[in-house]
Amino acid sequence: MGEALEGRRSRRTATLASLAAELGVSRTTVSNAYNRPDQLSPALRRRVLDTARRLGYPGPDPVARSLRTRKAGAVGLLLTEALSYAFRDPVAVQFLEGLALACEDNGSGLLLVPVSPEADDPGAVARAGVDGFVVYSMPDDDDNFAAVLERPVPVVVCDQPTAVSDVDRVGIDDHAAMVDMARHLAGLGHRKVGVLCMRLSTERNDGFASVGRQENARYEVQRRRLSGLREGFAEAGVDWTTVPVVERFDHSESAGASGAEQLLARHDVTAIACTSDLLALGALRHVRESGRHVPDQVSVTGFDGVPAAERAELTTIRQPTLDKGRAAGELLLDRGDRQRSRTLLLPTELLARATSGPPPGASGR
Repeated sequence: MGEALEGRRSRRTATLASLAAELGVSRTTVSNAYNRPDQLSPALRRRVLDTARRLGYPGPDPVARSLRTRKAGAVGLLLTEALSYAFRDPVAVQFLEGLALACEDNGSGLLLVPVSPEADDPGAVARAGVDGFVVYSMPDDDDNFAAVLERPVPVVVCDQPTAVSDVDRVGIDDHAAMVDMARHLAGLGHRKVGVLCMRLSTERNDGFASVGRQENARYEVQRRRLSGLREGFAEAGVDWTTVPVVERFDHSESAGASGAEQLLARHDVTAIACTSDLLALGALRHVRESGRHVPDQVSVTGFDGVPAAERAELTTIRQPTLDKGRAAGELLLDRGDRQRSRTLLLPTELLARATSGPPPGASGR
């Protein structure tokens, strides 16, 4: 196998000019066979490609072509996570699918540009050969986001940050969605509640988050979801300073399980409101493994509406994540001649399922 591959590599010595000479056609004709096939008859294009294959010509140099046209033919997706996160986290997977669909419709490629949430490295952004960026849920004042804005290419922000003007945005009203969740739990009678949230800063903290840390969170989505819970429970007379909030830096079911364990070890709560489904699914597992009944003793809620949440009958907020990705791609790739930035807010839906119910001792129990 190795010898065969080496043989194929060693035969690729033909150039566009030598291929044109072999065929007795112009170099433009050879180029059109790859880049503008509609300019050639099917028979001529097939003859060019068959001869190219026989001589070992690999096609036009994509680097040279991008230098000439100043187009990379790809969209860059910037996210502050490891590369594997885009294929492991169910929300990221749905978003990536939607963005990929938009790229497919446009004939564009997709380049993932992952950067560490704990160490800013703007070099990755500077090196990315893309025609535009979709920025996926970045923290406030991130150096990588600043590097994106310095590039002379269009930018679409999904979810966060929102402090910079003149860029297109796609998102949801996280605050209003969580107000609805708080009203749902308060309407069931819950007043002793706890919260599990995703990371609030690029500095790792796996523990209780003070009100000050919540209000100054660098991740706007989490800041808004917590403020929504705060407003909704305040309507029911709950003092937010008495509500324990546990933060987890990593976003996983195991993080949700350990967060629920930490919360329940110190606080007697009747409901755990989580700012993501993954955290909620982990919390659900720990609550049951600790011998507590859901929702008779502890209600658990999430946010996102991932498929696993439906299977677990988790009460959650469903957001249209795939549509987010597609809309972000379409805004980036189909700009037309418009000069003003656009903001798309997509709808959410509260799904009350089997993991939420009245607290112990409530009337009718």
